[in-house]
Order: sequence, then C-alpha cells, then structure tokens
Amino acid sequence: MLPDTPLLLAFIGASLVLALTPGPAVVYIVARTLSQGRACGLASVLGVALGNLANAVGAALGLAALFAVSSAAFTVVKWAGAAYLVYLGIRMWRATPAVAAATPETPPAQPLRRVFRDGFLVAMLNPKTSLFFASFLPQFMDSHASPLVQTLALGGVFIGIAACTDLIYVLTASLIGPRLGGATRHAVWGNRLAGTSFIGLGVLTAMGSRPTR
Repeated sequence: MLPDTPLLLAFIGASLVLALTPGPAVVYIVARTLSQGRACGLASVLGVALGNLANAVGAALGLAALFAVSSAAFTVVKWAGAAYLVYLGIRMWRATPAVAAATPETPPAQPLRRVFRDGFLVAMLNPKTSLFFASFLPQFMDSHASPLVQTLALGGVFIGIAACTDLIYVLTASLIGPRLGGATRHAVWGNRLAGTSFIGLGVLTAMGSRPTR
C-alpha cells in the first residue's frame, strides 16, 4: 500500500512542504477563522479535508482505469507528472503569496453546516487538486502493485498531513489574527521553498524514470 521507508519519507516531506504553503484552501480556512472564529475555521478544515478526499478517490479511480488499459501508461503518467511538477514549481516561484488575501471583509455569520459545505466545495471543485494528485502520487508508486490501493493510501496520508497543517493555521489565526497581515514576506519564501522542492522532485523523477516491462 505504501512505498519503502526512504521513498515514504520523501513523500511525507514533499507533502508537508505543499501543505504548509498557503493556497486557495488555506486562504479560505484562515479567512473563515479571522472573520467568524475558531469553530468556523475547524468546520472549514473538515470540509476541505473531505473535498480533498473526494479528489483523491477520483484520481485513484482514473489512474487505476488508465493503468489497466496499458502498462506503458504508468511511464507516460510519471513523465507527464514530472513535467507538471516542474511547471507547478516555476509557477509557485513567480506567484504572489496567497496569504496576502487572507484578510477579507467580515461576511455575515453562517451556520457551521454551511461553512463545512462551502469548504468541501472549495476543495472538491478545484480542478487543480485532481490534476495534482494524478501527477504527484504516481511518482511514489510501484508499477507492479495495485494503483488504486496505492493512490488511496498515499492520498490518505497527504490529506492527513494537510488537515494537521490546516489546524495549525486555524489555531494561529485565532490567536494572532491581527498580525497575519505582516506574513506576506515570509509567505514569499514559503512559495519559493515549495517551488524548489517540486522542481527538484520533477527533475529527479524524469532522470530516474525507466519504461516498465
């Protein structure tokens, strides 16, 4: 279900860097926490986690169907995924930090159920999430094992890591919310660290990829 320890540790490290880098879901979670309190932030974390799970399941089913059609598809997906990771890394280097947008106008209070639903939709309806899972997870998969089981297992690990870091954002925002406006400079270096990690991962994957037989 999971790769060997060295590869698993690399996956956990890359996942942690990505999860800590502010993106649309993090901005949503922080904005909810700042404007409506810790309870709404926690509801948002749960909704985003389930939305990510839905994307992981979709990616797992799609990859399993693709690999069932052709064994060569595994190598093609890994090469395409490596190229996408390099592209994503370059975009992260050039992007404006998303955390700069995390100080919204205060929206009207909403029930926790609606906040949860909105978080779920924010994550599930982001097409980049499914594309990321489909390109990122195969870099850590074994072509001779079940792609469905591996994708679900790795996706579950990633979602667990992301949920933990999202909780950290909620707690931080609820404690030092007024100071988050000065975090943009640090977010720039967070983006660059994540971008460098993905560029390196994509290059190493491309150099190490070999056709499967």
